Amino acid sequence: MIHHAGLIPWLDPNTIIHSAGTWALLVVCGIVFAETGLLIGFLFPGDTLLIISGLLTHTSTVFGVDIWWVALAIAFAAFLGGEVGYLIGHKAGPRVFERKETGLFSMENVRRTNHFFERFGALAVIIARFVPIVRTFAPVAAGVGHMNYRKYSLYNALGALLWGAGMTYFGFLIGYIPPVATFVSSYIDVILIGAVVVTLVPTLYHYIQSTRKAKRTAAAAAAAAQAPAVQDEAAAPVADEPAPSRPEA
Repeated sequence: MIHHAGLIPWLDPNTIIHSAGTWALLVVCGIVFAETGLLIGFLFPGDTLLIISGLLTHTSTVFGVDIWWVALAIAFAAFLGGEVGYLIGHKAGPRVFERKETGLFSMENVRRTNHFFERFGALAVIIARFVPIVRTFAPVAAGVGHMNYRKYSLYNALGALLWGAGMTYFGFLIGYIPPVATFVSSYIDVILIGAVVVTLVPTLYHYIQSTRKAKRTAAAAAAAAQAPAVQDEAAAPVADEPAPSRPEA
């Protein structure tokens, strides 16, 4: 039996799922889609929601279907989210991100995610699924960078299956270990707070760093623009004074 502790009920997967009633699976899929397909998705409890969904499938009949249907539905929602995120980046990305150097929706975040791609190659699309924040921006960054669509879709499908179905089924397996299931159920809010902190702290850090970097860059650009003007003024020749007139004889 799962008891939810409601320190932050609006992020508590138990509250979300049980409040949805017969629409629970659809709501979970909608949240998974938003987390991977929309730029505000980092606010949602993705990993925890998947684990609790699997655990609830084992311990209750809240979804009313077998674990395989739950896992595949979530994986499909994650895949669709990744596809929509790519299209957003491909079609609207330049307009959304260009000329913006600070904040969450900035080119700095796109560059950071592209560096993630460069480091891990195409596998980054799969790895990004398991990294908070990155999984939200990775599809958009892939679209902005015009990654090969067929290649992206293949790795997006694999990542969605491994993360969406894998994390959900992992939660289902936890149900076979009552002590672990009880711990997860009893301390879900602690897990949630930890997940929120782990998610927000790097975001705030990078936001502050990018803001400072943008200010320094702007100050340096302003100083560089003023320097030539000062040099030109200093180097300008002094106008010749008119020679004094000679007195007439």
